[in-house]
Amino acid sequence: MASKEISFAFSIIFILLISGFVSAQLSTNFYASSCPQALQIIKSTVNAAVNNEKRMGASLLRLHFHDCFVDGCDGSILLDDTPTFLGEKTAFPNVNSVRGFDVIDTIKANVENACPQVVSCADIVAVAARDSVVALGGPYWSVPLGRRDSLTANFSQANTDLPAPQSNLTRLISAFAKKGLNANEMVALSGAHTIGQARCISYRNRIYNDTNIDSSFASTLKVNCSISSTDDNNLAPLDTVTPTNFDNYYYKNLLVEKGLLHSDQELYNGNFTDAQVNFYAHNSGKFFKDFSNAIIKMGNISPLTGTQGEIRLNCRRIN
Repeated sequence: MASKEISFAFSIIFILLISGFVSAQLSTNFYASSCPQALQIIKSTVNAAVNNEKRMGASLLRLHFHDCFVDGCDGSILLDDTPTFLGEKTAFPNVNSVRGFDVIDTIKANVENACPQVVSCADIVAVAARDSVVALGGPYWSVPLGRRDSLTANFSQANTDLPAPQSNLTRLISAFAKKGLNANEMVALSGAHTIGQARCISYRNRIYNDTNIDSSFASTLKVNCSISSTDDNNLAPLDTVTPTNFDNYYYKNLLVEKGLLHSDQELYNGNFTDAQVNFYAHNSGKFFKDFSNAIIKMGNISPLTGTQGEIRLNCRRIN
């Protein structure tokens, strides 16, 4: 009787496998045998790019976030538009904003030279984000790997699911919850804004209309971000104190009403998230730990695995 039950169980597992209901899981040693050089190649290429331009570290981190929040971490954001294909790059949250594609291209070319058609673009984006954070003084985490690349993109979801810089706390929590991330994880991941810059169009309304903003801070920003639209692309650091260091100054700035974006200051504005912001402002170790755990979880949003998708030869187009 027992042998029949075991045989039946194995039959069910086999049926599930061939039906696609059981997919491969991500693993931190996914390329240990197939491309052992991959992680070092990505790291060295990222380090060179960040050494050349510190801002690139923030751009590569943001690229991972904007990829994962649209149909999962599948490299879809990397796809270029064609006459018959609409990608995500021209969606409002991405156009003239998301960058770093040339660095991903370089990494992909270097990895392809070592291990042809083995390492996915989606995995490259995830590892490049980690290596960028480390290069700027932030925490290290082991990146689960084994994602495959999408065959399509989702322009409409890029417009609806990526949180806007004008979002209030309720909308932020809702946007992250939609991706399986809770409010605490949202606050931790928002700490990515301790590096990088934002365009005037993203913070203009805050510096001219918000009341929960330090007046001298707002006045300084108004110099390069006028009320007119002529300054839309002028940049300001998200963290004015240590703009190229991955640390906890983002949260310290919120305590004194110097969050650049409206969505930033919403985390410390008389809400239940105030306590977490205050804790991170005084405990960088806890922030680093929670950020690492949250970004690992974010990196596991709906990955393509097994035989799903493909391994692109060029990250900008499907094979």
